[in-house]
Amino acid sequence: MPAPEIPEEQADTGKKKRGSSRNLPIAVAVGVGLGAVVLLSLYTIKEIFLGVVVVFLGVAVWEFIRAFASRGIRIPWVPVMVGGLATLLCTYFWGTTALVAGFGLTALAVLLWRLPQGQDGYVRDATAGVFATAYIWFLAGFVVLLLAAPDGADRVLIFIAVTVASDIGGFFAGSFLGNHKLAPTISPKKTWEGVSGSALTCMVVGGFLLPWLLHGHWWQGVIVGVAAVCSATLGDLIESVIKRDLGIKDMGSLLPEHGGVMDRLDSLLATVPVVWLLFQVFVPPA
Repeated sequence: MPAPEIPEEQADTGKKKRGSSRNLPIAVAVGVGLGAVVLLSLYTIKEIFLGVVVVFLGVAVWEFIRAFASRGIRIPWVPVMVGGLATLLCTYFWGTTALVAGFGLTALAVLLWRLPQGQDGYVRDATAGVFATAYIWFLAGFVVLLLAAPDGADRVLIFIAVTVASDIGGFFAGSFLGNHKLAPTISPKKTWEGVSGSALTCMVVGGFLLPWLLHGHWWQGVIVGVAAVCSATLGDLIESVIKRDLGIKDMGSLLPEHGGVMDRLDSLLATVPVVWLLFQVFVPPA
């Protein structure tokens, strides 16, 4: 039996060539475009940024609903969409009380909306609806709490910057140095080397931005960076296991070389409550 032919690019090392399978220029261009939209809206009128957040979250929720529907799970989309939107808008004006109350009322609305369709699949569908409300709208409410502060634009910028730093540092370190798998059964591409790259970039960005923009201490920014890399990594793993359970590769395809909107929000949603809490301790709003 003839020996198997070794691909040319693997002939010298016997290992798969390192690097990303994504089209990097397109991925970077999309990322830069999203960053420009965020910065322009954030530092012009904060309410414009709030509108951008609501639009992106609405798309993410719709991707979530469609993904669950592929497995026969019918999320009650009307109360999830309407309740989530109302919760965020009320949170901007009335703070944490509105966030908690809005989530509770939306969850109740989901349970009631599903009642007329009968008992078949009720627990499955209603639970998925409450889950979508908590995972997307409720966690995103902490972005609105950051934004509502007098220096909210700077707080949101730091939060986004440390989270994006985690993704960028992890991507390059993992692509070119990664050898040791972090969680191979959940996310085969994620490595300990990638997490180390994420940690380094997060700590540098946090240690620089927090003293500069919020007049805190550099070590507080480093702590924010460490917390961000932990939560961002867990956020990636959480969405990865959700997609594996649903049997899909990406939540959507709206963003070229990035997947769906939800695929870009996973680490952000997991990181924002952690950053918000640390800001409350280190640099509370005036």
